[in-house]
Amino acid sequence: MRQVGTLLARDSPWLRRGSHVLKWVAVLAACYLGGVAATNLAPTVAETSQYRAVLRLDPVPRHSPVLHAPTIVGDVDVQFASPLVAPGLDVQVAVREEITNLFTRPNVDIKALQPSADEISSAISQAAVGVGVRFALGALAIAVLLALASHYVRQRTTRRHHVLFVASAMVVATVGTFGGIALTYQPSRFAEYRTSGVLGVVQRNAGLLADVEARASQVTPYFRNLLAVTQALQQKYVAGNVNEPVSARLLLVSDIHGANQYALMKTIIAEEDIDAVIDSGDLVNFGRVQEGDAADLYRSIQSLGVPYIFTSGNHDQSSASDRALVARLGRIPNVVLLEDAAGSLRELTFHGLRITGFNDPRYFGDDNADPTAKAKPAADRYNAALADQPEPDLVVTHEPYAAEQVDRARLLVNGHMHTPAIEGNRIQVGTFTGGGVVSHYSEGPGQELDGQPYAFDIAQFGTSCELTSLTRYSFRNLLEGRPAYDSVQVISGARIDPYRPATTTAQQPGQDRPDPAKRLCSRIDETTVRTLPLASQDPPSPGTTTETKPTAATPPSTSTITP
Repeated sequence: MRQVGTLLARDSPWLRRGSHVLKWVAVLAACYLGGVAATNLAPTVAETSQYRAVLRLDPVPRHSPVLHAPTIVGDVDVQFASPLVAPGLDVQVAVREEITNLFTRPNVDIKALQPSADEISSAISQAAVGVGVRFALGALAIAVLLALASHYVRQRTTRRHHVLFVASAMVVATVGTFGGIALTYQPSRFAEYRTSGVLGVVQRNAGLLADVEARASQVTPYFRNLLAVTQALQQKYVAGNVNEPVSARLLLVSDIHGANQYALMKTIIAEEDIDAVIDSGDLVNFGRVQEGDAADLYRSIQSLGVPYIFTSGNHDQSSASDRALVARLGRIPNVVLLEDAAGSLRELTFHGLRITGFNDPRYFGDDNADPTAKAKPAADRYNAALADQPEPDLVVTHEPYAAEQVDRARLLVNGHMHTPAIEGNRIQVGTFTGGGVVSHYSEGPGQELDGQPYAFDIAQFGTSCELTSLTRYSFRNLLEGRPAYDSVQVISGARIDPYRPATTTAQQPGQDRPDPAKRLCSRIDETTVRTLPLASQDPPSPGTTTETKPTAATPPSTSTITP
C-alpha cells in the first residue's frame, strides 16, 4: 500500500502540491504554538509607577478576542471586534511596593493611584515588544528544531528547500499573529467592557468615585487600587465611545412591579447625569391604580425631576378595556405616555431623538396563551400609523413579541422577561426591582427560591444622534439587605445601532458643508410630543375605565413638555 501511495504521489502533481501545503500548515501551527508557549513559560512584565501587569497569550485565535484581567475579587474583560483572527490576552495586575508611599500621605484619593494615559501607553508598548520578542523566540526555537531535520536529507538542494520551507512558516506565524494583535487591540476596535464580582461596583463617572473617597475609612487600600486600575482600563479602551460629546443619556428600566425603589433611581439619575427615564411597563402587579397609591409610586415618579417615558405592560391593566393606570400616570407632569388612555399614539421628540411606542394589549389574569398573536393587532395598528412617518429612533414596547412585529425602528426597547438581553437592534431590559416583592423569587425544578437579579441600562447618544454606548448594570440581594453587584457591562453602540451618521460633502475645493442628510442631536433641542395620525381612529372600547385631568379645551396635537 505504501508503494501504491508513493506511485500515486509521483504521478499526480496535485497530490504532491496538496501534501506540501498540509506539511507547511502543520509547520505553521507548530511555530504558532511554540510562540504562544514561550509567552506563557516566560510571561511579559509591564510596569507603571504603582502597578505591575503580567501578560500571556491565549492560544486560541478568534474574531472577538478578549483582554482578560483576573483578580482575587473579580474579573475585568475588554472585548474587541477584530477584522482578523487574533489571540486573546491574559493580564494579571499586581500592586508594586512603591504604592505604599502614597498611603502615608493625607487625603489620598483614587486619582493619585490611577495610572496616567502616558503611563498606560508606555506600558502597552512595553508589553507589545515583550510579548512580540518572546513569541518570535518561541517560534524560532520550533523552526530551528524542524530545520535540524534537514541534516538527515542527503541532497543539499533539498536541504536548502527544507530550511526555506520552515523559515517561511515561522515568519508567517509571527507576522500574522502580531499583525492581528496590532489591528485588534485598539480603542477604535472596542466592542464590550465587562466587570464581575466586587469590581462591579465601579462606575465610569466621577460621582461614584467621589462617594467612595468620602467613605475612605470603609474601603481597604487594596480595593481602592483595584478601583483605580479598573477606571484606567475603562478610560483607555472606552473613552472613544462614552466620553465624546453627548446629546442624551437615557435610563432604561422595566418591570417595577409595585416596589418603590425610586430613591435608588433618583440617585442613579443624579450620579449618571441622566436626561430621561424610559419605563417599558409593568409598573404594578394586578393592574390597579390603588397599588401605586399604596406604594407612593406616583409622587416618587414626579420627584425624579426628568421626563418619565412610559408604555404599559400586561400587569398594568386588570382587563382588556381597563386604562385607569395609564390615565392616572397621564396626570403626572413629567410622565410622557407614548400611547395615552384614549388610545392615541404619540411621538416624543427629545434632544433630537424620535421616540414612539405602544401599550401592551394583554392584561393581568389573561390566559397567557400565544402572546405573539395577542400582540399582533396592536403592532399592526402601530405599523399603519407609522407607515408614512419618519423612522423612529427608539420604539418602546413591553413584550418582545410585540417589539419583533414592529416594521420600522432603529432601536427597539422592551422588558417583560425580567432578563436583560440584546438581539440585533432590540434591547431587552431586565427588571429594575428584581420583579418587586410579589414576583421577586422564582423556583427552579427541585431548587429553593432564588431572588431575581436587579438590572437597568443606560443608553448614551452622540451629537449625530447615534447610540454610542449601552451600559448594563446587574445586582442582587437588595430585598435581603445584602446588595451585591453581579456585573457592569459597557457595550459599544456600533454593535447594536444600525445607524451610521452621514459625512460631510464638499461644496467647493477646500470647503466643506454639512450634508443635508446629516442629523444633529443636542441637549438644548426642544422637547415636544406629537399625536400621530391613525389610519383609522377607533373609539375607546365600551366600558373603558379612564381617569382624566380636567381641562378647559381639547389639547393640541403637538405640545411642549417640561420635566
